[in-house]
Amino acid sequence: MTSALQAIVFDFDGVIADSEPLHLRAFQHTLAEEDIELTSADYFSRYLGYDDVGLLQALAVDRELVMSDERLKDLVARKGEQLQRLLHEGHVMFPGAVAFIRAAAAEVPIAIASGALRPEILEITGIAGIRDLFSTIVASGDTPQSKPSPDPYRLAFEQLRTSTGRDLDPRRCVAIEDSRWGLESARGAGLRCVGVTNSYPADQLPGAELIVDGLGALTLDVLDRLCAGDRDG
Repeated sequence: MTSALQAIVFDFDGVIADSEPLHLRAFQHTLAEEDIELTSADYFSRYLGYDDVGLLQALAVDRELVMSDERLKDLVARKGEQLQRLLHEGHVMFPGAVAFIRAAAAEVPIAIASGALRPEILEITGIAGIRDLFSTIVASGDTPQSKPSPDPYRLAFEQLRTSTGRDLDPRRCVAIEDSRWGLESARGAGLRCVGVTNSYPADQLPGAELIVDGLGALTLDVLDRLCAGDRDG
């Protein structure tokens, strides 16, 4: 039984689900219909940390595109339809993710803070049989700003406090992320930060206090020691 670790908040895409390549393909297909090219290099270097709306808004600024609210809404809907088709083509969970999540949920409350759409998160976690293990899920649109703003992690943390009825300490709660945007968000909310190298190498995960290859390489004892190392400050 852990003692220092109080809770874990997971990012979703790139940590639990290997769906980033599917998101890219869905965006590429949708944007190609508008004669807009989105390369893999651009997606992973510039846009991966955004939710769907944020990505399209940033792309519009970068490419000097006119992006009305109506057009934005239409593109997000069409991208979502493309992603649903891709999700049903195969298994998208990272190796070891389900086992670690089950082990974690047996010891501490767990949550998700993600820029993914809620239906996508619910569908994938439901198929994997882990949906009900999460005390709360913060998804795209649940906060005024998405990552790298701290809003998603702040909301997830406050909802964990409410659902557990405990006065949780953010320095004893761990965020697990795969990108610098997510790590910036988690740090801004005051959580301990673990980076996984599913999407980026270790040298591109600034601010992570611990870096591992994936959830399959992580243990609760390691997270407990991470939290115990700074319990007084």
